[in-house]
Amino acid sequence: MAAVRRYGEVVDLPFPVIAPECSKEDILQLVEEYVASVLKMKQGDLTVHVMGEMTFTYNLVKALQEKGILCVASTTVRNAVMTPDGRKVSEFRFVQFREY
Repeated sequence: MAAVRRYGEVVDLPFPVIAPECSKEDILQLVEEYVASVLKMKQGDLTVHVMGEMTFTYNLVKALQEKGILCVASTTVRNAVMTPDGRKVSEFRFVQFREY
């Protein structure tokens, strides 16, 4: 896959569940914890795939970039199908990574 050739190994860091009631300070605390986790993994060049809750994503990308770590988002094609019982089922197909 071209993405692996370009960015190397991808390591999954589970994304936190962020309650809508979280304050800005709560988000910044989570960002500090995640930056520390990423820095423990860092061996040479590192690219981090970041997607999710917008304020966390923004602050995490900003903090990682300040440390010289490349951050990417994934792009997908979504195919949605309505089932006979009225449920909507979505399937996502990875296309590429896009750098922040």
